[in-house]
Amino acid sequence: MCGIAGMVDFRQQRPDIEDVLDRMCAALHRRGPDEQGSWVGSGVGMGVRRLSVIDLAGGRQPMVHTAADGSSVALAYTGEVFNYAALRSELTGHGHTFETSSDTEVVLRSYLQWGAACAERLVGMFAFAVWDGRTEELVLIRDRFGIYPLYYAEVDGGVVFGSELKAILEHPAVVPEVDMEGFRAVITFVKRPENGIFRGIHEMVPGTVRRMGRSGSRQSTYWTLTAREHTDDLDTTVATVRELLEQSVRSQLVSDVPLGVFLSGGLDSSAIAALSAKVIREKDTGSLRTFSVDYAGHSENFTPDEVRATPDHPFVARMVEHLGADHTRVVVGTDELMDPATRSEVLIARDYPTSLGDLDTSLLLLCREFRRSCKVSLTGDAADELFGGYAWFLDRHYYDAGTLPWLEFARRMVGRNQLRNTALLREDLVKDLDSETFERDLYSDMVAQVPVLAGESEQDRAARVMTHLNLTGYLRIILDRKDRVGMAAALEGRVPFLDHRLVDYVFNVPWAMKSFDGREKSLLRAAVRDLLPPSVLFRQKAGYPPTTDPRYNDVLRQRVSEMLSDSSAPVRELLDLDVVRAYLQDPDGPAAAVVNRFSMEMALYLNDWLGRYQVRLAF
Repeated sequence: MCGIAGMVDFRQQRPDIEDVLDRMCAALHRRGPDEQGSWVGSGVGMGVRRLSVIDLAGGRQPMVHTAADGSSVALAYTGEVFNYAALRSELTGHGHTFETSSDTEVVLRSYLQWGAACAERLVGMFAFAVWDGRTEELVLIRDRFGIYPLYYAEVDGGVVFGSELKAILEHPAVVPEVDMEGFRAVITFVKRPENGIFRGIHEMVPGTVRRMGRSGSRQSTYWTLTAREHTDDLDTTVATVRELLEQSVRSQLVSDVPLGVFLSGGLDSSAIAALSAKVIREKDTGSLRTFSVDYAGHSENFTPDEVRATPDHPFVARMVEHLGADHTRVVVGTDELMDPATRSEVLIARDYPTSLGDLDTSLLLLCREFRRSCKVSLTGDAADELFGGYAWFLDRHYYDAGTLPWLEFARRMVGRNQLRNTALLREDLVKDLDSETFERDLYSDMVAQVPVLAGESEQDRAARVMTHLNLTGYLRIILDRKDRVGMAAALEGRVPFLDHRLVDYVFNVPWAMKSFDGREKSLLRAAVRDLLPPSVLFRQKAGYPPTTDPRYNDVLRQRVSEMLSDSSAPVRELLDLDVVRAYLQDPDGPAAAVVNRFSMEMALYLNDWLGRYQVRLAF
């Protein structure tokens, strides 16, 4: 995994390309601490911060090919292409010769052979930019699911691109301005796929190619979820899921550096850990490394709620024993979670505020410990979206609500679990956000993109819509979080459940098969039933846990109080100061009906973001 950045000035009027490129790359040093490379041509600059994982000596970037006409084809690439060995062999048959063993060179030569259509042949997770001097065109390509980030901004006479927003903001022509749509995306977790938060910055849509030249830019889609009739019986379907998942895990264990698995004791991560352990035993390459996070006193003081019926640690311990894994349990407390430097690292990693607070800081602390012994991680992410693991897959209300199911679920929760990001904002500002209307409009747009299968039953159509919404909506929130926070610790994250061949297959399995035993993720459970102990195999879905230490909320309120007393705090103009004061004076009083931990986290992070990024509010 790496960080990429670059720019094209079609007018060739920028004398400072090298200096700007250096600043852009420096902003991405967390993504690639091993080395920095750059290439500058006429009006073009491309840079890469590298995290060396495959072919440590030979994979340096940018990688440049000199064409027959003397022009340059330069590649800035981040990602892992897991079928690179097969592609290398195919390309050799087409007459290509290779100077390295890296997947980077395979991507470059794939582009030379097939152009942007090479993306259709890549199995993996990637984002890359190609400057094609033969056509004087910049080509941007992002993987099918958006596992790897990629942003761009069209500026006067050119274009700027980067793996993260912070890199693009280093360009002199880009200003950190946020309009109402960008602010809405920050506050509500609802944004269109191309929204880059800051005005003028766009996020590459997963599964697309964007070509940018002197005459403008155009986007095309090279992959999307498609609807097909599923003709396999249940036994064949279970066996095929197992085969495809095992194939994915096997391919994703290829690395020239140590790797490990995130383990929560749930079905998804435990399945990946068990399959990884199986492959490692076959290869006789040592013990599987696993990592988990827990809060001090969490298991002892655990109280079930509507998101979590059981604490993670007992199930993690059972899996570690079952697999004989080399395990690291990271235990964190309130002081670590509220450490100002750690919280700042999260904000810098994210580039904009969220209300997740301890969920993000605990993940960062886990990733830092993970990184001490491993550079690469495998996760169980995407299984819930693909196999139907969330509560909203099993409740008819969410199919008929006419809005994004994960936000509807969050609104229907009670107490500390309910999402209340807008509770401390001015009433007129909340009205202008009009997030409910925007959310419903976005929901309608997303439903319109779901592929149709003729003759499909009403139940299967509804389940297809729900799965498509989650794979193209909620999953991107999950992937963004894991990528940004993980890369803040220079830890690469791989997602075996997102091999597109597995996703293509499972997407078309009828709901009756996905839930054949009346539970969530029946199909996945059946596919790995021989690998897991019963207690883990049949464990009820549990979300990523927050800390339950009451002192955490006390510290949050203290920080909000300190912020409120600072007359220069930039967030003050956005807040309903009377509501803030009422809650601080009586946290169990009337204000508690609308204010909770999410509200306070968002206010604090908004304040830090507005100041640190010098954000201009254009509303």
